[in-house]
Formats: sequence, C-alpha cells, structure tokens
Amino acid sequence: MKKAILATKVGMTQIFNEQGVLVPVTVLQAGPCVVTQVKTEENDGYKAVQVGFVDKREKLVTKPVKGHFDKAGVAYKKFVREFCFENAEDYSVKDEIKADIFAAGDKVDVTAVSKGKGFQGAVKRFGQHRGPMTHGSKFHRHQGSNGSATTPGRVFKGKGMPGHMGHKKVTVQNLEIVRVDAENNLILVKGAVPGPKKSLVTLKETVKVSR
Repeated sequence: MKKAILATKVGMTQIFNEQGVLVPVTVLQAGPCVVTQVKTEENDGYKAVQVGFVDKREKLVTKPVKGHFDKAGVAYKKFVREFCFENAEDYSVKDEIKADIFAAGDKVDVTAVSKGKGFQGAVKRFGQHRGPMTHGSKFHRHQGSNGSATTPGRVFKGKGMPGHMGHKKVTVQNLEIVRVDAENNLILVKGAVPGPKKSLVTLKETVKVSR
C-alpha cells in the first residue's frame, strides 16, 4: 500500500461528468493528516506511518497521549491511525498527507462504522417473513420457530435472532474517486460510503483491482 488518508463524511450530492452523465457522489473532507510517528523495522519490527487527524483540545488529552504528541511536536489529534506504507521511510514526523495524494480515477477501499439501528427484530434485521396480518392471527412480526424440542434440543449457532443492528466496521471495495479538490481537501467518491455524517472514514488504495 502506497496511498491512504483519513477523512470525515460530509454528505452526498450529485455532479455531472464530462460526458454529461449525472453521477451520485459522497463528499469526504480528507485530511490534512499529520505524521506523528514513523515506525521502522529496527525499532518496531515493521514499517508503518502513524498519522493524526482532527485537532483536539489539550484538556481532553490524557497525559501519556499528550507526551506522545509533545515528543513529535505536533498538535493534539482526535484520531490516530497507522498505515503500513511500502515507502514508509520516505515520510518524516510533521509531514502532512493531503487529499492530493489521490487523483480522479483512482480506485479505493473505504472503511467506516455503519449507521447504528438499535435493537431490531428478526424481520427487519434479517429480512425474515412475517405472519398473516388478518383473520385473528396473533403472529405478525415475531420470529417463529427456533428448532425442535428433543432433537437437537438447542438453537444452532448463527441463527438469525433479534438483536443490535448496525454500528459495525464495514469496508466497501473498488469505489472510484470522481474528483479531488486539493485546495479544500475534498474527495468525491462515486456511490455511497458507510456511516453517518461527520463519521471517520479511512480511504486506502484498493487491494482488488476490478477488471
């Protein structure tokens, strides 16, 4: 991996491309991310670049984290992540990674935490069938049978049950970057991106290039 950046989700809109085709896009406020540490084979056993994103007030930073940022000489950041760049040795502390690391036409894998839906039943969560809605049937949106009594006498693992829905780490692969606004650090990605507005999004160059 040679290219990656942290971003926050601004929202969705639509633009016209050069052919006049309407394209739905997600607007991402990408960076600037500042390098807080460069990890090497000699010191850490692997090569990586640690970056910080979104400023944070000093009173909200714990003493160990404060010392880490003070040692690097950078402002306190809300989000800290590592990228295992192949060219990690080319980076130095205080370097900035901006939106122009990507260009229009690049394919990226986008990772974010999906929207939380709260506690939901099996009909909404897994698309299971509901019961009859008329003729006195008192079985409408319940789950139904979970298994026989004697054999096997238990519920199999993986059975779709009511529970917490959403709020999971999701990666969408092979999304295309439609436009990059380097001046305002904006990246426009074709299609939808997981997560609500203002949520943290990670963009990495794709690992599976579509044919």
